[in-house]
Parts: sequence; C-alpha cells; structure tokens
Amino acid sequence: MGTFHHDKGELHGITVVVVTDGPELFVGRCDTVTPKHVVLLDVEAHVEGESAQSRDEYLERVSMVGQRGNIPRVVVPTERVRSLKRLAELELH
Repeated sequence: MGTFHHDKGELHGITVVVVTDGPELFVGRCDTVTPKHVVLLDVEAHVEGESAQSRDEYLERVSMVGQRGNIPRVVVPTERVRSLKRLAELELH
C-alpha cells in the first residue's frame, strides 16, 4: 500500500536529518525530495560551532526528546545534501 502523496517521495511525513556540506544540519518532517531539493517542514537547525553542543550531542538530544520545529519550512538544494536519513535510523553512541 503506497502513501496518498506518492509524488512526494518515500520519506514524506517522516522525521529526517539532513546533513549539509557546510556546518548546518536540519531535523524536520520531510515533505518532498526531488532531484533539485529537499523540502522539510517544522524544522530545527543546528550549526556546528554556534552552540556548546557538538553535532553528535545535538542529534542524541533530538533523538531522545524530539525537535522543536521552530522553523516552518526549509528548502535544501540537493547539491548541498551530504546525507538524508530517518531520525529513527541514526546510530548514536
């Protein structure tokens, strides 16, 4: 059985982590994945070096308590995406 929004990609509606080629990563509900971009909704961003938490510490916290979703929508160009994974599938130490 497929999803109602079959044109949005298999991750539609799933909380994902997008790691970029820069210092930022985004955690949010995946809306659309296309060859040109990834669209996330209800997003929380982490920028390495802007807080006391490392990227791994941040992801560990988010995986335990969830993301705040303080940014309504983020569009990440595909060429900036280093990885795109379901939050539930992250292997944290």
